[in-house]
Amino acid sequence: MPILAIDLGTTNVKAAVVARDGSLLGIGRRTVPTIHTPDNGAEQDPELVWDAVLGAADDALAAISDRSVIRGVACASQYSSIVPVGVDGRPVGNMVLWMDKRGSPELLARLPGGRGMKPNPWQMLRWLQIHGIPPLPSGADSMAHMRFIKLARPEVYERTAAFLEPTDYVTARLSGRLVTNMCSSFMFLLTDNRRSRSGYHPALVKWSGVGEAKLPELVPVDEPIGRLLPEVAERLGLSRDTRVFPGINDTQAGGIGAYAFSGDHAGISIGTTAVCITHVDFKKTDIINSLVSMPCPIPDRYFVMAEAGIGGGALEYFLERLVFATDEFGDHALEEKFAALERAIAGIAPGSDGVLFLPWLTGSITPAEDGKVRGGFLNLSLTTTREHLARAVLEGVAFNLRWVQDRVARFSKRDISRIKLYGGGALSSAWAQIFADVFKRPVEQLADPEYAVSRGVAMLGFHQLGELPLDQIETRVPIAATYEPRGGVSALYDEMFTQFVRVFKRNRAVFRALNAGSES
Repeated sequence: MPILAIDLGTTNVKAAVVARDGSLLGIGRRTVPTIHTPDNGAEQDPELVWDAVLGAADDALAAISDRSVIRGVACASQYSSIVPVGVDGRPVGNMVLWMDKRGSPELLARLPGGRGMKPNPWQMLRWLQIHGIPPLPSGADSMAHMRFIKLARPEVYERTAAFLEPTDYVTARLSGRLVTNMCSSFMFLLTDNRRSRSGYHPALVKWSGVGEAKLPELVPVDEPIGRLLPEVAERLGLSRDTRVFPGINDTQAGGIGAYAFSGDHAGISIGTTAVCITHVDFKKTDIINSLVSMPCPIPDRYFVMAEAGIGGGALEYFLERLVFATDEFGDHALEEKFAALERAIAGIAPGSDGVLFLPWLTGSITPAEDGKVRGGFLNLSLTTTREHLARAVLEGVAFNLRWVQDRVARFSKRDISRIKLYGGGALSSAWAQIFADVFKRPVEQLADPEYAVSRGVAMLGFHQLGELPLDQIETRVPIAATYEPRGGVSALYDEMFTQFVRVFKRNRAVFRALNAGSES
């Protein structure tokens, strides 16, 4: 009896009906528009998000003749975003997204009541000791978004019964319960993560200024939180006895879907952003390399949080804004962009004729956080073609993730034996081979890689029902193909990787000068 799994991303909602053997019985997808504001804000309408969730679920369930067989609904989502909701779980304001920078301490200080929002050095140290992450200067954490709503939109704050991460917002709409857990609330920065089953820390809550009454109840991450609301069950054609599982973030769900909570391998996700994930058995923070361990839904484990910044978004930018753009130069739109990409790079040798792509279009995160650095192409010549640039984009993202993966291996105190590749970018066989050559490790391309998060959160649900032992999850993660590193190509990429890191370090001052007026 399957589970309906929801994967709420930044731009897309994906749904899948997942059987206990890991097979996908039905899939669905809808898009969610983002509102970008002139003051560096990014928001979404939570009602449109909920409509997209229902639509994707409808599409996935269309393949199921008897929907009463669905055991439960599980959700994972993008995170470090906040939805303010009323007592009924309905939104009282827009979702503030992870990319929104208006909650930085410097910007909050300009608002009435915002001067005390910047922690002192002792408080920063305590935040590191207790939680693992202090308030971020960029304002990209969930606590910053809650503070922004409190100071900039007091009328919304007053109507707010609870601030919810996107995954908890979806479970609230499903179950009627305004709850969170140690996994989904991680970017609140308010929990004591020194023990895997702790709770909000009173001092951190006090220093946040958010107000404890606005925080959702913390519940266990390893047991269902309730049943579907009758109106939701009727809307989706599901039984009223259908369970609703606790939400987790998409990095954690991907870690389950890639079996990265065990073994000596790592998972690499190439979605809009790129993530490297593996496990450790301890709480730890590496400030220098922007690495931290976060609670894992598996007891007594932590997941390494290694956000590399833009991943597939860099390729999307290149294809949609530079190659197939519609602008004053003409209408160059093409439906089959990715098929054209595969054809274009087929004849380009590894190394892209020496062209390096710098993927930091929105700044860098791990292993050197810097909101001022930006992207670009380096070492163009008169013989450089768009085909060279296209391959260079794929290689540049891979170089950045090798840099991340090297630091993750040190952080986790073990060598990474192989990579499980998933996310939309893993649909490209050419990119999978590039990753193998750049990493000098075998790369296992997951089957249905766009639905690895959905499969992961469903597998966790089956485990919570007592129907799937943890050590059997890897057998439910099908591999489409394995790519081995090629010696000569890897040697070339070694040299290019060395220059890639040098370019970052040597040009930080240039980027900071050019972007001195930006808020990030």
